[in-house]
Amino acid sequence: MSLEMCISDFAVLEVLLHKGPLSVGEIGRRVDLTSGSITTAIDRLEQRGLVARAAHASDRRARVVHLTPDGKARITKEFARHEGAMDRAAHGLSKAERGMLIELLKKLGTTAERQLTVGDRES
Repeated sequence: MSLEMCISDFAVLEVLLHKGPLSVGEIGRRVDLTSGSITTAIDRLEQRGLVARAAHASDRRARVVHLTPDGKARITKEFARHEGAMDRAAHGLSKAERGMLIELLKKLGTTAERQLTVGDRES
């Protein structure tokens, strides 16, 4: 990746780009990282000036992570490049097949998210 970061760092930036500021725990759940791993990833990104932590509005124990202006600019550029690569990879699919693929991936993501939520309650 041209941002010179691991895939977990890219995933953190991407989720913040598309979902907005989130708590550290919520980011970890969305990108499937343990609490130690998500803290380490956010520390790396914060040291690079790509994200910043702030106090949570309603939970004094929690921290909310948001993109800095530099972080937003860099992940927006990198995500556009990633999106272009995905478009090129899907070039052989018809418009209908692309639509079907998108719907299947959304369904897969929704199912996986539900499983993670159920797993959290069972833990």
